[in-house]
Amino acid sequence: MPRIIGVDIPEEKPTWISLTYLYGVGRNNVVKILEEARIDGRKRAKDLTPEELGRISKALENYKIEGNLRKEIAENIKQLKEIGSYRGVRHARNLPVRGQRTRTNARTKRGKRVTIGAMKKDLLAAKTTKEQSKDSGKAASGGKK
Repeated sequence: MPRIIGVDIPEEKPTWISLTYLYGVGRNNVVKILEEARIDGRKRAKDLTPEELGRISKALENYKIEGNLRKEIAENIKQLKEIGSYRGVRHARNLPVRGQRTRTNARTKRGKRVTIGAMKKDLLAAKTTKEQSKDSGKAASGGKK
């Protein structure tokens, strides 16, 4: 597999698709990158020469990708949390940030469903049966000793 900026890209796919495996490089950016590197995007990634891979790497230096982009996004979210903005609070509480509804759906952000009502009933029923058994034991023995 060809390796560009520390990431293995699929070799059987066309170059313009393979480059989208880099974090921060989408289909629009790929066109600009390949034009800058003067490479045909339909060429398979396994057929790229080391010189062409170098030109692609050189073209990618102008973009924030992979670790730098992830770091910048994390810093932006951290700043939103620190200043106490609405978006920062939503990030901190692990809720949708962009106005989506949460009464239903939002499962991706909120995680697996946790049933509350039925569990409370079971716990309450178990607690009351314990108390009743203690009370009946006291009544049978004649109360306090």
